[in-house]
Amino acid sequence: MEQSLKDSDNQDTAKLGWRVYLERKVLIMLALGFSSGLPILLVFGTLSFWLREAEVSRTDIGFFSWVALAYGFKWIWSPLIDRFPIPVFSSLLGRRRGWMVFSQLLIIASLCGMALSNPQADLFQLAIFAVIVAFASASQDIVIDAYRIELASERLQAALAAAYMTGYRLAMIMAGAGALAFAALFGSDEAYDVVGWKMAYFIMAGFMLVGLITALCIKEPNIDSSAIDNTERDLRHDLINKGTHPLLARTVAWFYTAAVMPFKDFFNRYGRHALLILVLIGCYRISDVVMGVMANAFYVDMGFTKTQVASVSKVYGVIMTLAGAGLGGIMVSKFGTMRILALGAILSACTNLLFVAFTYMGNSLPMLTTVISLDNLSAGIATAAFITYMSSLTNVAFSATQYALFSSIMLLFPKFIAGFSGVYVDHFGYNTFFFTTAMIGLPVLLLIHLVHKQQPQKEPQASEPS
Repeated sequence: MEQSLKDSDNQDTAKLGWRVYLERKVLIMLALGFSSGLPILLVFGTLSFWLREAEVSRTDIGFFSWVALAYGFKWIWSPLIDRFPIPVFSSLLGRRRGWMVFSQLLIIASLCGMALSNPQADLFQLAIFAVIVAFASASQDIVIDAYRIELASERLQAALAAAYMTGYRLAMIMAGAGALAFAALFGSDEAYDVVGWKMAYFIMAGFMLVGLITALCIKEPNIDSSAIDNTERDLRHDLINKGTHPLLARTVAWFYTAAVMPFKDFFNRYGRHALLILVLIGCYRISDVVMGVMANAFYVDMGFTKTQVASVSKVYGVIMTLAGAGLGGIMVSKFGTMRILALGAILSACTNLLFVAFTYMGNSLPMLTTVISLDNLSAGIATAAFITYMSSLTNVAFSATQYALFSSIMLLFPKFIAGFSGVYVDHFGYNTFFFTTAMIGLPVLLLIHLVHKQQPQKEPQASEPS
């Protein structure tokens, strides 16, 4: 019966066709995806371009990328966001929207702090604000991912994921190509000018208003958490009856439902296959993440100007991002998630091999266009499949914590390895580096094959027996 209802939902979505992307909930996720995708490059690739132009060493740039490790550890504080209302904000806006607005305001303030910094004079100050941006951005991701999962029924989840990814990728282009263009416009295109970078980061802080205004206008999702609340209450009363101090009993009961039950639920549903799934999630993006740290530094060393990189990215990058997102969603629906996951892994490795050829061609604008276009197309396809896969693993009863775990693991190992990318390039050169990043992505295909052979998942349960 349940399967027939799912099939009916899928058929309804198929009948809607492209019109499903005009539904209000889908448009909301487009805007929130933009807000979620904007900060990451401002503490990652775009920041690397700024630092390299300011003559910061490649080794320091590589280590600086560890700022983005905040995205890899967000599962640690995700239970807090999942089960704890933030004072004032949550009482005014609701639990999800309260956390959303708070994190967005913190991102805006910290981006302004980065704009007021100069890496040549106060690198440490820039690093502090970058860390705050990363942690606030990771918190925003936690709550937006939870909101997406809770916003609609299964019928709309694929469309929500596609809209979110499209907004996310468009924001990354704005934070990449857009920031470079603004830095060139208000500063110098060929030489380092801190004024241009300051203006670029102030403007990026302004673009965060897209997410802030959306968060203020949307409605709080109505999620039935009574089963979890009852488990927490029963455990608290049981501990008090056994002589535990009421405050300690309340703390232990809250910690169990917020931090233990989400992980216990996941391992109960997937059993011994759970670790294999987590390994796949942790390794899937290693190829493009490690390469991404040095991509902009490579463009600088190849003699490309900010305007050239920005122009190619904002035209071909946008087109290929939209094409990749749309194509990825269609392919996932037609061929299944795991097959497109495998295709995405292959495409990521192949685009990295294009960078190897690029190192021998020198300053070639057509090659730059080809590389950026294919990189965005492959990323769109791979990300569509990956978001769909991770969302399918999530129990809506613990949406924030479980999805935060998956997306944290997705970035933790790749970001750590990426920190050594500058050292590797200094010792072996760009061509060897890009070839290595392509090769380290190939074992992902074996992981996908092994996960695909696992037993079917168990149906998620909202809570467990007391």
